[in-house]
Amino acid sequence: MLDDFLAFTLRNQPPVAPSGTTPGGMRWRWLGQGMLEIIPPRAIDTHIVLSAGVHGDETAPIEILRDLVADIAAGRLPLACRLLVLLGNAPAMSAGKRYLDDDLNRLFCGAHRNLPGSAESPRAAALEAAVAAFFANAVGARWHLDLHTAIRPSVFERFALLPQREAGYGPEVFAWLGALDISAVLNHRERSNTFTYFSSSEHNALAATLELGKVMPFGQNDLTRFAAVDAGLRRMLTSEAPAQSATQPRIFDVVGQLNKQSDAFVLAVGDTMANFTAYPRGTVIAIDRDERYVVSHDEERIVFPNPKVKNGLRAGLMVVERPV
Repeated sequence: MLDDFLAFTLRNQPPVAPSGTTPGGMRWRWLGQGMLEIIPPRAIDTHIVLSAGVHGDETAPIEILRDLVADIAAGRLPLACRLLVLLGNAPAMSAGKRYLDDDLNRLFCGAHRNLPGSAESPRAAALEAAVAAFFANAVGARWHLDLHTAIRPSVFERFALLPQREAGYGPEVFAWLGALDISAVLNHRERSNTFTYFSSSEHNALAATLELGKVMPFGQNDLTRFAAVDAGLRRMLTSEAPAQSATQPRIFDVVGQLNKQSDAFVLAVGDTMANFTAYPRGTVIAIDRDERYVVSHDEERIVFPNPKVKNGLRAGLMVVERPV
């Protein structure tokens, strides 16, 4: 199972034994489809959740986690933290789809209870329960990195989204994001129903959603393009310090959200632009019946533009770079 956790997850069969110990003394426990806990033999005060595949078609991060698990199991990666690996929307992964009924990354913080008939609702509840149990008695540092790839190209190939957090984020977080090859960071100012907001708000984890590149089908990813990301994750899992050569990411604050309220919603600037495309003050970005979003800062950049989302969901974010 551990030598190819992805293939085992896609088969969707229970293991012969639900727990065991690796030759290197790591204790592992299968918690359900795509959910695996690994604990070193000695006491640890760092607790890390790594998730991927919350969108089932974002395959490169899933393959990265597969390889990390295999190396831990084989003793090639000396784990120095408690680790929870979650392959998020496993049913959608098996179907080769982004999701089956609803975007899983909008169903956390209990939002799944509003859609009891959705194929994604039981999965959101199961992932919440796994994270809650993992952090229940965790003393020390808590992290959750949720790994994604983007549908469209980006001015900044790798970027991160930090969920709204009353305590803010210290320099350690930005140092690690730089070490993970992240060149831009978005600071959210509002609550949401994403997986990382759930871990941050409900379990006080330092959480980040990482957008690491372009969506590709399984087996078509050039994982050498993710070498810096992989190296950063390995340093984190072995309790090494972030690489000193890491570049400090540029920081952006979310200043507006494009909400699709009706079928009349359109992006006035088109819908083929890259993430982080910049627009000057006065530009009309989106129109929805009588409502318009107009750039009110000297420059705003658009992130995640998607006019095809369901009504009532976010169709894009507008961000402004924070002065150095």
